[in-house]
Amino acid sequence: MTTAMGAALRRIQLGNALSAFGSGFTVPYLYVYVANVRHLGANTAGAVLAMLAISALIVLPLTGRVIDRRGPLPVAVIGTVSAAVGSLGIGLSATEPMVIASAVALGAGIAVIQPALATMIVWCSTTVTRSRAFATQFFLNNLGLGIGGLVGGQLVDETHASSFVRLFAIEAVMFLVLGAAIATVRLPRAPKVEDAVPTEERAKGAWRVLFGDRRMVWLCVLGFVLFFACYGQFESGLAAYATEVTRIAPATLGIALAANTAAIVVAQFVVLKLVERRRRSRVMALVGVIWTVAWLAAGLSGLVHGSQVVATVLLISTYALFGVGESLLAPTVAPLVADLAPASLIGQYNSAFALVKQLALAVGPAVGALMVGHGMHVAYIAMLVACAVGISVLALRLGRMLTPAQDQPHRVAALPAQRVEAEPVAAGV
Repeated sequence: MTTAMGAALRRIQLGNALSAFGSGFTVPYLYVYVANVRHLGANTAGAVLAMLAISALIVLPLTGRVIDRRGPLPVAVIGTVSAAVGSLGIGLSATEPMVIASAVALGAGIAVIQPALATMIVWCSTTVTRSRAFATQFFLNNLGLGIGGLVGGQLVDETHASSFVRLFAIEAVMFLVLGAAIATVRLPRAPKVEDAVPTEERAKGAWRVLFGDRRMVWLCVLGFVLFFACYGQFESGLAAYATEVTRIAPATLGIALAANTAAIVVAQFVVLKLVERRRRSRVMALVGVIWTVAWLAAGLSGLVHGSQVVATVLLISTYALFGVGESLLAPTVAPLVADLAPASLIGQYNSAFALVKQLALAVGPAVGALMVGHGMHVAYIAMLVACAVGISVLALRLGRMLTPAQDQPHRVAALPAQRVEAEPVAAGV
């Protein structure tokens, strides 16, 4: 069983990495392609980006229920087909209705894939191995996106729409490769969680169960702040602050993003060894401290008017520090969602957390762009410093609600059974 689970997990990870590689080809160029290459204008490009988020928000509340009833594998395969059709459709679309419809298919497909893959990883791992499995997924995702972006940059040519069609076709093929990889996965019939084979009855009242679990609700609040204060700012507020306030060149912004990816790639498995045996809540609290320093560095970069070099280094450091924080989150947050979920509602919990992430990614860019665009630079940095401090406070409070097995599974697994039973349950459970 262990060998079969390992083989299934490797296949899932490989397909996911190739999918991320394909996405890296198109993510940096979607806006430019729709607005300038297809000459559909900034409004249509904005609508395409909005539809990616809106379609995800529509399908995610339903996705978890289907995963728990039918299993994650067919849901993931359907998601890859939808994403492939949407990606190829964007590449071939020359009219506004077609490109928006394609964006809906792409956004819905990607949204469905995320919780389905997360549930498959849970099924193919144990409480002890889960942190490493999710850390590996995060590492391969970022590596694939980074390499795909670099290769795509060499193939793209703004004067030839066909070069962009090629990029979107490659992305579509990579989604299909992911679908083929996971379609051949043999999931364990008895996953390493109790009562995990999906049935029709188990999904009933799923949202009521989730909202009644105050640990999960608290984690969702923490997750919203995490994604709002980091990913929600990358492509809007922080990028605008960097170019308008710190006054770095757009090309330097690319270096800052590369520093973020490099920090993740270098730090991921180093920090994994450091955090695996520590309390998850304290690791998340440490992320808040690191991101507080990151946002203070960003604020200082806008105040150092005498030396552009210093300002640029501070801004690049902000992106690198975000990468270190992301590396700490990868082996903690997603495994904690799985460990909080009742075995028959793993898909529901994964989908709910993905929905929280999507909401933060929808709200974050809008708030960031609005504040920076209206010259509220100091208030913008102050808000995000407060969010980073709030992450630490929320994480420590969550830690007091968790059981020892949920907060520090590696340590509990190493203890004799009788000692685990003797340990007191955390307050509030």
